[in-house]
Amino acid sequence: MRDFVKDIERVRDVIEAKELLFQHIQQTDEIVKAVDFAIEAHKHQKRKSGEAYVVHPILVATIVAKISGDNHMVISALLHDVVEDTEYTQDDIVERFGEDVSYLVDGLTKIDSIREKELLPSDENGSDGRLSKSAFSFRKMLTASIKDMRILIIKLCDRIHNLLTLDALSENKQTRIAEESLVVYAPIAHRLGISSLKSLIEDYSFKYLFKDDYDSISSYIDHYEETLRSKIHNFRERVSTELVKNNFVDSEFEINSRIKHKYSIYRKMQRKGVNIDEVLDLLAIRILVNTPIDAYKALGIIHLNFKPLTFRFKDYIASAKENGYQTLHTTVIDKSTIFEVQIRTFDMDKTAEYGLAAHWKYKQSSNKINTDWITKLDNEKDIEIGDYCELVKGDLFTEEITIYSPNYEIFTLPRGSVALDFAYQIHSDLGNRARHAYVNKKKVSLLTELKSGDTVKIITDKKNIPRCTWIDSVKTHHAKKEMKSLCNYRTRDIDIQTGYNILRTILQIPRRRIEQRLEKLGLEDVAQKIVDNEPLLKSVVQQYTNELKDNSRFIPLLKSNRYKLKTYKFKSMKVLSNQPISDLRFDYCCHPHNGDDILGVLDGTKVAVHHKMCSQVAQTLDDHLNMVFIEWDQEMSYKYKLIISLSNHRGALAEFLQHLVKLNIDVLSIKTEKDSVASGYTLYFELEIESKEKSIDKIERELEHKTKIIQLTSASDSYKR
Repeated sequence: MRDFVKDIERVRDVIEAKELLFQHIQQTDEIVKAVDFAIEAHKHQKRKSGEAYVVHPILVATIVAKISGDNHMVISALLHDVVEDTEYTQDDIVERFGEDVSYLVDGLTKIDSIREKELLPSDENGSDGRLSKSAFSFRKMLTASIKDMRILIIKLCDRIHNLLTLDALSENKQTRIAEESLVVYAPIAHRLGISSLKSLIEDYSFKYLFKDDYDSISSYIDHYEETLRSKIHNFRERVSTELVKNNFVDSEFEINSRIKHKYSIYRKMQRKGVNIDEVLDLLAIRILVNTPIDAYKALGIIHLNFKPLTFRFKDYIASAKENGYQTLHTTVIDKSTIFEVQIRTFDMDKTAEYGLAAHWKYKQSSNKINTDWITKLDNEKDIEIGDYCELVKGDLFTEEITIYSPNYEIFTLPRGSVALDFAYQIHSDLGNRARHAYVNKKKVSLLTELKSGDTVKIITDKKNIPRCTWIDSVKTHHAKKEMKSLCNYRTRDIDIQTGYNILRTILQIPRRRIEQRLEKLGLEDVAQKIVDNEPLLKSVVQQYTNELKDNSRFIPLLKSNRYKLKTYKFKSMKVLSNQPISDLRFDYCCHPHNGDDILGVLDGTKVAVHHKMCSQVAQTLDDHLNMVFIEWDQEMSYKYKLIISLSNHRGALAEFLQHLVKLNIDVLSIKTEKDSVASGYTLYFELEIESKEKSIDKIERELEHKTKIIQLTSASDSYKR
């Protein structure tokens, strides 16, 4: 595919473009007619590079021909800009090329119109704004083209050629298109299983978005290219010899080799916090055989002759990925060099390289490729843009792991998922009631991160268990969504009950009468709000007092301060009550930390402080507890545990600590380790930090452009037991 792309890049005029097109698809009358029509329609148009505009659609059609080999898709690619950019209309397309081509061209035109309307330029609203907009635009694109996957495939090919010609554009436009490609189009290619396009989109986007990193990796590969290629050539020859020695016939297998593509290297370095010479699968070979049985035989030969790294073995033949990908992955050591070995059949190779497009190119069945994810996106009708972005980044387009149920049903989850994600993947009710998990028959916390191949069993409670402080600890959008929903429902229920109990304790009248009074005052929804709103509580009590004065001739007989609220302060806490308060205590059952949502239960003249989600209080809330208004009486600060990796250059830690000072983040403790492999090493730091910022996501955004974050979690989560 890379050699094909080089051919595309060399084309500069219409004649060369046509010649290349007809090298990849039969020169039928219909396609010749479409080429001539495209040339006529775009005859007065030029690209930024100065070349005839029609070269672009011809080369897009060439890429489509290479990927799919489908005539209607190729013709649609030739005409994809005609309706939008020329005087010709959709009716002209129908008249000349029929309904099917017209339908595809219309879908492509709609995607472009949505993109122009919805996508922000890359200099607006900062990176997160752009990313969210891109994700939202992406959902609309999918919704517009959901009825026909061919539209998406043609659009991917269009995007490939756009990336190949970015040099002619301004730097700002280069960044915008590269960013959009990496966030939107590479994930589409991944989900459709078209790895050949995915890798191209990632590498070309990487080149323009992270120039320093791209140049660094390129420089390393260029410097060591001769050595690397020599190593991989010798290994490939040895593997070939061993296969032949073990009854494989030369003509019945094929071995290809490659150096890992650059963006993939970059992602591995970022995710693992390693240097380029520590990337284990930098060098790889791919063995193609006739049958699945041959694939397993070849695997045995590899493992018998080269030392395998057993923890790196993955069987995607027995357990295919959702995008149809099937391959055996193993990693072995040969003469102190590590190689990744992929083994699959020739048919599996076609599916891996061309994904859904193999359905047209090789007339293969597309049943193995799961497209339910598109329906999943389309069903998220009312999702907020930020949440949608999390869905796109967190669920759909991360690397995947395969997990087994106790009955050995297969479930696919994003890398980084925990046992609680698995529970929610099976059923929302199972996630809501999950108590703990068994991973490979060992009892573990629900926040245990899962690895591909784990077998997971979930143990449940009889009732739902809200875990509101765990939402940032799960990976999948579905788990986050269900947990938020459960917590919002539970929090609302607790706040309503607590609000009525506070008012009943102050006013000394039954809840039924309080409800009547609030309804009369037009304050039906106020009970839920007063639990953390001191001015509102005082206002409600004052309105009740005023009403009594207006309607009772006996009010002079009442003590004037009967309902007056007094403020009591105890270290870091503040209590409002019209009854005397002598002390407060933290009950043993829930141990709330500074900043947690709390409530106060009145026992005589003492107040017991509980976490709002305390299970003991939840069981007694309906028992007419006497309660008081309580809140933390200081500017809040929040503690977090942070693990980062820093390259070992002079002043790296000092620079990072200085950045923390600028963000008003205090460092409470710091530990360090170093990982020394090969020629250099990386420093790892575990810090406990304190900030006034409550949003862990915001802190992560402020830190991630300065360092590689391995983990960031709340250090004051009393419910992670």
